[in-house]
Amino acid sequence: MLVCDGAGWHQPGRRLRIPANITLLPLPSYAPELNPMENVWAYLRANKLCNLVWDSYQAIITARANVWRFLIDDPGRIASIGYRKWATVND
Repeated sequence: MLVCDGAGWHQPGRRLRIPANITLLPLPSYAPELNPMENVWAYLRANKLCNLVWDSYQAIITARANVWRFLIDDPGRIASIGYRKWATVND
């Protein structure tokens, strides 16, 4: 199963070929609580990109790269941000 948001390239149709062993599960049109990436963005805005002013466009790009490195270096943090007990399937 592959969870898809409403992005145009996530839509089934003639151009998107979905293998028989994959089922698409589209999210509702507005349901940020169901999209773990929305939770990551909210975390970054609240904890890493808040109350800051940059002097240049390059400073913004550098800050963004540093934030992504922070996340990449801590996969457990990403998992914990996106985890929802009510959305967990137990075997």
